[in-house]
Order: sequence, then structure tokens, then C-alpha cells
Amino acid sequence: MVFSSSVFLFLFLPAFLALYYLSGNRFRNLFLLTASYVFYAWWRVDFLGLFAAVTLFNYWIGLRVGASGVRTRAARRWLTFGVVIDLCVLGYFKYAGFGVESLNAIITSLGLQPFAVSRILLPIGISFYIFESISYIVDVYRGDTPATRKLIDFAAFVAIFPHLIAGPVLRFRDLAGQFSNRTHTLEKISQGCTRFMQGFVKKIFIADTLAPLADHCFALEAPSAGDAWLGALAYTAQLYFDFSGYSDMAIGLGLMMGFRFMENFKQPYISQSMTEFWRRWHISLSAWLRDYLYISLGGNRNGTFGTYRNLFLTMLLGGLWHGANITFVIWGAWHGMWLAIERALRAGAAPRRFNPLKWAICFLLVLLGWVVFRAENLDVAIRMYQAMLGFDGWRLSELALARIGGLQIMTLWVAYAIVAVCGLYDFYRRSPGARASGASSETNSRGALIAAGGMPGVAGLVWSRLLLRGALMAMFCLSVLKLLSQSYSPFLYFQF
Repeated sequence: MVFSSSVFLFLFLPAFLALYYLSGNRFRNLFLLTASYVFYAWWRVDFLGLFAAVTLFNYWIGLRVGASGVRTRAARRWLTFGVVIDLCVLGYFKYAGFGVESLNAIITSLGLQPFAVSRILLPIGISFYIFESISYIVDVYRGDTPATRKLIDFAAFVAIFPHLIAGPVLRFRDLAGQFSNRTHTLEKISQGCTRFMQGFVKKIFIADTLAPLADHCFALEAPSAGDAWLGALAYTAQLYFDFSGYSDMAIGLGLMMGFRFMENFKQPYISQSMTEFWRRWHISLSAWLRDYLYISLGGNRNGTFGTYRNLFLTMLLGGLWHGANITFVIWGAWHGMWLAIERALRAGAAPRRFNPLKWAICFLLVLLGWVVFRAENLDVAIRMYQAMLGFDGWRLSELALARIGGLQIMTLWVAYAIVAVCGLYDFYRRSPGARASGASSETNSRGALIAAGGMPGVAGLVWSRLLLRGALMAMFCLSVLKLLSQSYSPFLYFQF
């Protein structure tokens, strides 16, 4: 079951919310756990057992680590045992096939018979709930959170369906208090509905419209430079609106249930360095990699070379986390290399002003990285890069023109217009000068409004908000109609 499906919108979500609010505070977490298991089992019932087993195992490990004491030798042994088992589970389901294929390639090159193995089905969401389980037992070891004895709360944290399939990657220490005591107000529900609708429109109206364009350009056997650049630009926008749309829906659903999840995107395509990009893109994952991988490798404590090495290895392993394919490893290495270079040049500081040249370079590097990230294999990636960097023809090929519609091109323009406007607004709103003068300018503007007869300005603000919400509601309704007319609408990050 996915958020962008009629079953979820018209059956699961209304029934869940009605029963959730009727269940009362005492049984609300138990009902949330039950509903989340139903949500997961809708995909495959047999993998629900694995999901529950991982949850029970990490709950038990957390108790053992907590009983052994913060950062003690015994706690470290329990932590190591727990992390090894978690990684073995993830490694078997996600990387065993990749490992056997790589080994078979070496064996066949030597003229030997390859191993025959059956295909291993990847449990949906396994990367996310394994990472969240690891973060919990590490936090208990470090003393950042006490080991919980509330099994229902811990199981609900791991299983909570809004973020279960594709994040954000949450941490128990951030939500433990909310499981014990959270508020349910009309304001939160309103914010949650608005956020959910924003994400739904992003996904259905923009990402799903751009998907055929990107798929077609990447499938061309002999793309022109125009085909390749168009495909790269389409996928760059598609991935952002697809994944940030899912995160918006997850955050909105959390608000409807009284939870406040962390933000996962902050206008990443306005970044002026790769370092800044990773502060804005998939924030929950980049924070997890920093806190549980980069720091565990030594962070910046082992000298200059050690810092660069740890940055590179962190992103390399982050790329591998996305999937068992050499393309993801190369993508991770690409980002790790640029992060290390920026660290050496001290070029990753938060910018004080917008520099178009720095932005263009960063966006180009991100876009080039997305090509190998999207490609099914290295052959497709090389074919796209050769076309993009060959500059042998900017006109679209006949095959491309035959499959590209005016709506797709218009949606691509709209997508980048939204990226530009929202990105620049976010940058100047967060800039040091804007923050420094924010309070005084707000006071002065209010005084000016009052002096000029203040109420019309306030009324205008109210009306503008009503118009925006009305427009959002209209777009949401149109998105629902579009969803009903299409057969399938998967999220890109489900495969990771």
C-alpha cells in the first residue's frame, strides 16, 4: 500500500484516523502499532514476521546494553552483537545477490562454472527500519537515551507507517517523549492535512508527469546531447518532487497523529556547494551517516588525511546503502570526493549571499551524479555521459520527439520555476542579514500597518492565505482525479 493510491486515500486513512481518535490515549500507541503492521502486511504478510523479529531483537539488545551501563565494555559487546546481526539481516536481503553476481563474474572469467542462486526478494523498507534500530541501540550505549521497557512504544516507533517505507529516518530519542505524551489539536490536524496535500500534489502532478519523460530519455539506445540533458534534467526534478513529496506526506500524517517529525528537505537545489547540498537533501539520512558512521570511523579526530578518508568512506557506504549496484557505489564516491575536496578548500561554509556561478557548478555536479544514480547499469550511464559531454547535437532525436508531450515539457518548466522561486525565497529568508533584521523589520512593518490603518493589511494577509489554501485544495482534487486515471504510482525511494 502506498500513500498515492485510492485504497490508502479512501479506505485505510479515513478508517485509521476515525479509530485512532476514538481509541483514547491509553490504547492509541497499541492501535498505531496494529494499523502499521496492517499497512506493512498489505504488501506481503510473510515479511511481517521478519519485521517483528528485528523489532523484538533490538528491543532486547537495548535492554541488555542499558543494563550493562553507558559505554562500558559489556555494553560494547552487546552493542557489537546487535549491530552485527542487524547488518547481517540487511546484508543478506539487500546485498547477497549482488555479492554472488560479482563473484560469478570473476568465476566465469576464469572459465569456471558460476554458482546458481535463487533471486532474493528485498523486504520493503528494510533499510530504514534497520538503520532506525541501529541508531536506537547506539544511542542507548552512548547514554543519549535510556533503554525503554515499553515494548509497544518501541515497536510503534519502528513500525509507524507514515515513515516506514521511505523515511524520514527517525530516532527513538527524538520521539520517545511524544509516544508518552503528545497533543492532538485542530491546528495540528490542519497543518498535517495541508502538508499532506502539498506532498500529494508534488508527487502526482509533477513527479508522475515527469517520470515517462525521464524513463524514455534514459532508455534511448543512441541519445543525442539534447535527449541526454533533457533526461537528466527531468530525472533531477522527478526525484526531488517524488521523494520530498513522500516526506511531506509522511510529516503531514505524523501531525495528524500528534507527532512532529524532522524535516527531510530544505530546498536542496539552491545549494552553492556539495556540503550545503547534503545539509538540505535527505537530511535525516545525512544526519544518520554523520552521527553513526562518520563519527564512528573517527570523524575529524585522526588528522587531515583521516578526515578526508572518513568523508569519502561515509558517502561511499551511503551510496551502497541505496542499493546493491555498482552505479550507487560510484554515485557515493562522486559525492564523497567532492565533499573531501570542499573540506580541503574550506568551501563548504554556509553562504551569506547568492553566487550564481557557485550555484551553477554545484547544480551541475549534482545533476551529473543523478545520471549514474538513475542508470540501470554502467552501460546506460556511460551512454548518457557520452551524449551529454559529446555536444554532438542539441536537437531532440526523432525517437524522443515521438514520445514527448507538451504537458511533460510544460511540467518540467513549472518544476524548475518552483525550485527557483522557493529556493531563493528560502535562501534570503534564512540569510544572516534577514535573520538579524527580522525582528526589527517585523516591528517596523507592523507599526507602518497600524499607522496606515493596519486592518486592511491583516485582512489582505488572511485573504491571501485563504486563496492559497483554496488553490491547494483545487490542485489536490485534480491530483486525486489524475491518480484515479493512472494505473500505478510508486515512489522512487521504495526500491532503497
